[in-house]
Amino acid sequence: MSDISVHPSSDTSIPARDNAIPTRVDVRGPRFAAWVTSGVLVLTLLAAAFSQPLAAVLIAAQAVVFAIGAAYGPRKHPYGRIFAALVAPRLGPVTETEPAAPLRFAQLLGLIFSAVGLLGFLVGAPVVGAIFVGFALFAAFLNAAFGICLGCQLYPLVTRFRRTQAAAAGTAPTSSL
Repeated sequence: MSDISVHPSSDTSIPARDNAIPTRVDVRGPRFAAWVTSGVLVLTLLAAAFSQPLAAVLIAAQAVVFAIGAAYGPRKHPYGRIFAALVAPRLGPVTETEPAAPLRFAQLLGLIFSAVGLLGFLVGAPVVGAIFVGFALFAAFLNAAFGICLGCQLYPLVTRFRRTQAAAAGTAPTSSL
């Protein structure tokens, strides 16, 4: 028996360990997550027009989702779990995959934008909050509608920069993004 299991959902090659982060995922899972994220972010912007506290709660919840995705990867991502449980079983077999590491980096960027947006709403700067929620919405919608993941596009540049800095300092990078 192999130590790699193939799952028909958003994870396509998952090491058998339960806490392992998959190296590749079904491209449909992150796009589904981006659609849900876009919806939450649109609701946040609409709420901001009427209630900053409600907008703060919504963006805080989305920040938690981004944090889980950044820390644990697509397999543990709340929207990824919904995709795996409810959507993937109704779709055909996985035909296209993408690496998980850039997706985790994209979630980190989403976390940063949502955290700054949350801070804006909390300190009484709703314009700052709305701008950063808008940035996150732009990135999420680009991925959902067109399959363009901005964080994934930036990931190779950031890893190359980190390797260059580590080489200049004479050390190896301690962890991947």
